[in-house]
Amino acid sequence: MLRPAPNTLADKKIVRVMGRLLSLFFLFSLDRASKIWAMRDLRLIGFIPVLPFFSLTYVENTGMAFGLGHHKNLFFLIVTAILLPVLFFLQWNWRDKNSWIQAGLVLVTAGALGNLYDRMAYGYVVDFLYIHYWPVFNVADSCITVGAVCLAWGFQREEKSGNFLGAQPYN
Repeated sequence: MLRPAPNTLADKKIVRVMGRLLSLFFLFSLDRASKIWAMRDLRLIGFIPVLPFFSLTYVENTGMAFGLGHHKNLFFLIVTAILLPVLFFLQWNWRDKNSWIQAGLVLVTAGALGNLYDRMAYGYVVDFLYIHYWPVFNVADSCITVGAVCLAWGFQREEKSGNFLGAQPYN
């Protein structure tokens, strides 16, 4: 039997939270699946040209996003492990902020979880997307980058509307 559409404010909030969790799970799963493919198949091939400016290439990255900070895997593992609870806290406390902020938090969290998984499981992050003249990156790095842009845009919109509370959480 189908449940009727949510009609109370509490029901709508639960649906929004579940939607964010499903989005987080989907993005994390997409990152994992792409990295599993890269480890299983691309590692053996090494390099696949796709477009004149874009290739797939296997890289084991011990730094952070886009290859910065090489050989600092433990440091980035600790920073990410500290950052994730903060991101979940913000997702809960800023749950009524605009959709740009919500999308940004989900994207950054998914990316952080994807790269944290790699750091814990392998001691490095699997990167494989290569736009020539740019460091090799992965789906999680893309989520973090797009999420940061969404957050910046969302904060700007909050500030313009007079609703921006800075780092103060929702009460």
